[in-house]
Amino acid sequence: MRGEHAVSRLVVVGNGMVGHRLVAALRDRDTAGHWEITVVGEEPRRAYDRVALSSYVDGRSEEELRLDDEGLRDDPLVTYHLGDAVAAIDRDAHRVRTASGRTFGYDALVLATGSHPFVPPVQGRDLPGCFVYRTLDDLDAITEAAAAASADPDRKGRPSAVVVGGGLLGLEAARAMRLLGLSPQVVEIAPRLMPVQVDPGGGALLRRLVTEQGISVRTGVSLTGITAADRGRLVATLSDGVELDADLVVFSAGIRPADQLARACGLPVGERGGVLVDDRCRTRDEAVWAIGECAALEGRTYGLVAPGYAMAEVVADRLLGGAARMTPGELDTSTRLKLLGVDVASFGDAHATTEGALEIVVDDPVAGTYSKLVVGPPRVGGGAGIDTTAPTGAGIDTTAPTGAGIDTTARTLLGGVLVGDASRYGSLRPLVGSALPADPVTLISTGGLDPDASALPDSAQVCSCNAVTKGTLCAAIDDGAHDVPALKACTRAGTTCGSCVPTLKKLLEQQGVEVSKALCEHFDRSRAELFQIVAGAAITSFSELIAKHGRGTGCDICKPVVASILASLGNGHIHDGEQASLQDTNDHFLANMQRNGTYSVVPRIAGGEVTPEGLIVIGEVARDFGLYTKITGGQRIDMFGARVDDLPAIWRRLVDAGFESGHAYGKSLRTVKSCVGTTWCRYGVQDSVGMAVELELRYRGLRSPHKLKSGVSGCARECAEARSKDFGVIATETGWNLYVGGNGGFTPRHAELLVSDVDSETLIRTIDRFLMFYIRTADRLQRTAPWIESMEGGLDHLRSVIVDDSLGICAELDAAMARHVDSYADEWAGVLDDPEKLSRFVSFVNAPDAPDPTIRFVRERGQNVPAPGRPDEPVLIGLPEVSPR
Repeated sequence: MRGEHAVSRLVVVGNGMVGHRLVAALRDRDTAGHWEITVVGEEPRRAYDRVALSSYVDGRSEEELRLDDEGLRDDPLVTYHLGDAVAAIDRDAHRVRTASGRTFGYDALVLATGSHPFVPPVQGRDLPGCFVYRTLDDLDAITEAAAAASADPDRKGRPSAVVVGGGLLGLEAARAMRLLGLSPQVVEIAPRLMPVQVDPGGGALLRRLVTEQGISVRTGVSLTGITAADRGRLVATLSDGVELDADLVVFSAGIRPADQLARACGLPVGERGGVLVDDRCRTRDEAVWAIGECAALEGRTYGLVAPGYAMAEVVADRLLGGAARMTPGELDTSTRLKLLGVDVASFGDAHATTEGALEIVVDDPVAGTYSKLVVGPPRVGGGAGIDTTAPTGAGIDTTAPTGAGIDTTARTLLGGVLVGDASRYGSLRPLVGSALPADPVTLISTGGLDPDASALPDSAQVCSCNAVTKGTLCAAIDDGAHDVPALKACTRAGTTCGSCVPTLKKLLEQQGVEVSKALCEHFDRSRAELFQIVAGAAITSFSELIAKHGRGTGCDICKPVVASILASLGNGHIHDGEQASLQDTNDHFLANMQRNGTYSVVPRIAGGEVTPEGLIVIGEVARDFGLYTKITGGQRIDMFGARVDDLPAIWRRLVDAGFESGHAYGKSLRTVKSCVGTTWCRYGVQDSVGMAVELELRYRGLRSPHKLKSGVSGCARECAEARSKDFGVIATETGWNLYVGGNGGFTPRHAELLVSDVDSETLIRTIDRFLMFYIRTADRLQRTAPWIESMEGGLDHLRSVIVDDSLGICAELDAAMARHVDSYADEWAGVLDDPEKLSRFVSFVNAPDAPDPTIRFVRERGQNVPAPGRPDEPVLIGLPEVSPR
């Protein structure tokens, strides 16, 4: 008993995304603690984002993929038993038994067992080298096999992989194979790629765009057998007689409901599998429920996360006495994703199966875009769709065939397909079932009208992943959620795939919410506006700026921001004149302050390339000054434990040896990481080290709204982890691919492809413009990832500005970067050459030659580290065991 009510027992079988959603939703609502929850999962891992599975190959860690379950794991009413699958269900005794022999009683049982991959029953499917693409364990095994194939010393050419399946997961698997250094070949039994999501027209363009990415595609054929060949290789035989040599065969040909437990305990299943449930998600047994991919609602299973989340919400409501129900016809099966750099989206009745539906198509092969809207129902006759395809891609023919009997006033949106450019998905998908606000052609034509959020009815589902309607969002705005983060926090909208975030912003504007752009109480302008003022009026000091455009004397927010703007516009050394008083602690001492009050010193090692003589000097400096040394993730050597008064002496040794400041302390370029490229690596296709050195020396000292990190990889194996950086470069056979907007601070994300296969000159020019445009327009402390996300039009707008010069400012950006490169001077050397600047580097102003006696160190692992604090002495202060003097 707990209070005045009995605690009921809920067992959830499955710890995937949908099972996790059920537990989270129930605990959010069950404030009285009616349910005690036991979660039993087959995988030993905590719940992770299976939708983003491919990003694991792309560099995301398991930790980054995990769903937020910290609150649940600390919840006394939630218990997890992972790595121990449920083996049997005793419905009469209301008990489940696991593979290890554990038993758990239940008052309610929820099956959230998901699905398993479908493997065609072909000979040889169990041979070594054959894999499925479903879990992190699968990806670990594939990665290991790919590495072994690549390491074969007798191999000629790049290893290859046959991917069986050309649907969503199949193309994701093909992308993963390419990232692992293999040449993928996709085999799809249907006549087109992604047959469930796109129509023949969209499939044709998708195939062309995918093939242009270097992936072989075979459609309309099936796999008939696999045989072993020499040296562990395989031969995949197709139904047309073609034999494909492969090092790996990866099955990603669809899924089947994991309904074995239900079958074994006598619960009815659908004709095509899946546990039969009613509109409450309840099975024939009133104590047993089923949700997600294992459930068959009215006989149909759903392989998408949004319907699974909707089922989880219904069951959570029902367990607490609610009356929620599922409405199959209203379940959102829309999808939007970027496959191999190609935008694809499908929503609603994408295949126009509704009686009398009309199809409006804009197919532009030159631009590489295909857009279709399905509208209806028509008022009279017809059946022919409106094909607005222009044969050359240059024009649009919106004329309906004579006598077709098409009612052009039909404006109810039923569905759509977008390939190549899915930027309007967020504004079109919520309109499904509603009247379109304008002519359909204008809504999908290049440069046409973008639907406004005001056109959406309150019932429109803005966030399909979490079933959040416009009405719910507007109510949250009325209750005080006046920015996107607040809307996300109180409604969950935009927290899964993020495609609805632009619509959230439009709703805020529609509701009359005016978000203040003021930098702080002293300036009503944003950082970007202040940058334009300083640059346009040639202002060179903070006092001049605040006198003309602000108020008061400034604060610790606006002073460092203005200092950064002045520095990025080339106003001399940051310690010159008034600028010295504007800097924060790190910039004030040109070193990173550590938790014990000492500082770290990081010399620049461009591209991670350093001579033996340079290494010796760094070692000698660290030894002589008693510094702790560590190689950083950015391929530099960090020396910790330096006292303020020792900094100039340390710099002098380093500068005399040819080193300079690595700007580890500033909001500026930190590092350009690189692999060894063609210099040493047998897989490298370009000189990644040379490019990394060139970029780091070009952008060193460039002050920006936040820190900048970069990487250059010499091939698609991505050893420099370039796609986790603010701007990253990956070598190709013919040039370089540039990715931008990676990292993003507290919300890690991968960079997106901006330009591909460009030469070195074009690459550097594009990076120049990217960085200068970022410095001009980003907000205070805004990393490149949220900067691009907040930009109207996102990456497409950024590309139009800095590649296509849509705003006519590229010449200005080029000139600004040229001024930076020409005016660069090392900040450490600038201090050493100026007695006035040197005077600030003392522990005590009234005793400039006295070291700080409160600093304490102890020895750990052979090096000095901060001493643990005593109750009467803060841990922040630490005293060298051996004086470096």
